[in-house]
Amino acid sequence: MPAREDTATIMNDVAHQSVTTVTIAGIDLELFERGAGAPILFLHGAGGVRPDDPFLALLAQGRRVVVPSHPGFGRSALPDWLDSVDDIAHVHLELLDHLGLREVDLIGTSVGGWIAAEMATKVPERFPHVVLIAPVGVKTGPVDKLDIPEMFATPQDQLQRLLFHDPEKFRPDLKALSDEQLAIMARNRETLALLAWEPYMHNPKLVHRLHRVKAPTLFLRGESDGLVSADYLERYARLLPNSKLVTIAQAGHVPQLEQPQATADKVLAFLGATR
Repeated sequence: MPAREDTATIMNDVAHQSVTTVTIAGIDLELFERGAGAPILFLHGAGGVRPDDPFLALLAQGRRVVVPSHPGFGRSALPDWLDSVDDIAHVHLELLDHLGLREVDLIGTSVGGWIAAEMATKVPERFPHVVLIAPVGVKTGPVDKLDIPEMFATPQDQLQRLLFHDPEKFRPDLKALSDEQLAIMARNRETLALLAWEPYMHNPKLVHRLHRVKAPTLFLRGESDGLVSADYLERYARLLPNSKLVTIAQAGHVPQLEQPQATADKVLAFLGATR
């Protein structure tokens, strides 16, 4: 495991990442890469890729980290034919082929965890280890009740409290954002609605496929997560034959953002112990 480094050192790593555009299945994908070593594919959540993400910088101290912007997120194109998380799973599998990556450790967060779970059921032999951080994607509770609180009709202040342990610390300053950044935020939300509105935040078929994922799988959750409950994650984890649950203190739905060092420590320890 890499030694702890101060924030300035971690942020300096941003200068060492590459940002390119690759065309996969006719889709122009924005692709971030940093670090060297055994590869990790990281699949972002609804907020998109944060180029200055300290969690990714920590992973990249000893690993090659590959981070695509999903179709319709960031600066990646969204073709007319793509309308599901399952479609994105196929695109990212083709991306791995394009990059010549036969085996990668797979990490997904929130909706990226859903994409990761879909990918792992399709070609389980390509992913030696899987990490799902506050994932959505399956229906495990009563049919007449949402497993994940309704996000699209929730006022922003209330949604902020569901997302973060310390919501004020991570409240975006919209006035400080450029027009392009604001447009990307709106586009990310629009694409999320396209992918996850109906059925809400799950694929009814995925629950019947997860038994195919034989790789060691880490489910990770922030203790203050208001979207993905502990009960939901426990039911989710039981669908996989080789899973483990870990909770991060003083973190909400995005523990890798609120507690990057603690989250990286847990993830890298898991990957190292099971390699």
